[in-house]
Amino acid sequence: MKTFKKSMIAGVVAFSALFAAGSVSAAPKKFAGDLAYEHVQYLTEEIGPRVAGSANETKAREYIVNELEKLDLKVEEQEFSYTRGKNTTESANVVALKDNKHTDKQVIVGAHYDSVSMGKGADDNASSVGVILETAKALEKRNLNYDVKFVFFGAEEVGLQGSKYYANNMSDEEIENTIGMINLDSLLAGDHIYVYGGAGEDGWIRDLALDIADKKKIPLQTNPGINPEYPEGTTGDWSDHAPFKAKGITIAYFEATNWQLGDQDGYTQTEEHGGVWHTKNDTLEFLEREFPGRVQEHLNHFTNMLTWVLTDIKKEL
Repeated sequence: MKTFKKSMIAGVVAFSALFAAGSVSAAPKKFAGDLAYEHVQYLTEEIGPRVAGSANETKAREYIVNELEKLDLKVEEQEFSYTRGKNTTESANVVALKDNKHTDKQVIVGAHYDSVSMGKGADDNASSVGVILETAKALEKRNLNYDVKFVFFGAEEVGLQGSKYYANNMSDEEIENTIGMINLDSLLAGDHIYVYGGAGEDGWIRDLALDIADKKKIPLQTNPGINPEYPEGTTGDWSDHAPFKAKGITIAYFEATNWQLGDQDGYTQTEEHGGVWHTKNDTLEFLEREFPGRVQEHLNHFTNMLTWVLTDIKKEL
């Protein structure tokens, strides 16, 4: 028996040594952004371009609903139609509620899930869908001081149709109870990562994000204000934050681009390849070949930032 025990102990010691030395593989450690990457990969490689009103947009919506239903969230689809020229097209938003149950105050976190036909829409905008889905999972067991509505907008690429429909159907009471709207769009390709907000005190969510980034050593920036059309810290009304801003709701907007280039308006994303969004280059394959490590790094930063901001907003209430 003693001999057997000695053999067992020796075996455990040997196994531990092998494990420590790396001879026995440990389960790979998951980092913030890893799950977001899996979502981006599925949306772009399994589904592909997700043109507004197309079968692929519907497939993407079904995928998002399925992923949200795995979490402790109330999920519903908000159907809408829009007319362009003589054509009427059907689409829908996906709304998932993380219910505090003790307050009517809410934060809306949104991103569009459709894309243009060129490329596969990895940067614009599967990236943001992936980050929000991972963040929703990260916050699943956390108690926040307000409700969170994760909203995935359809038909953004044809005139912000989904976000306009959602904002225009908010009641006065809901608008009053909305602490802020955080929009994410095109997070992968740009040379730098940014957050924007409103002017003055309306930029408090942006300022909160920048303060967190400084403490966490995340290289988050804001628009430096080189172009007088877009004062420092702000941006244009060309993404899904715009309809909420028009309602008087405080907004913040995360993206990756490079405000030093081109017309210095944020549209030229990279020094090496110019704009990637709305081109054939908007694929994971291109981004990972031309910018090694950037996809994973940006997903890590944005997932962490969104999670931290949503957690720390309580300090501002």
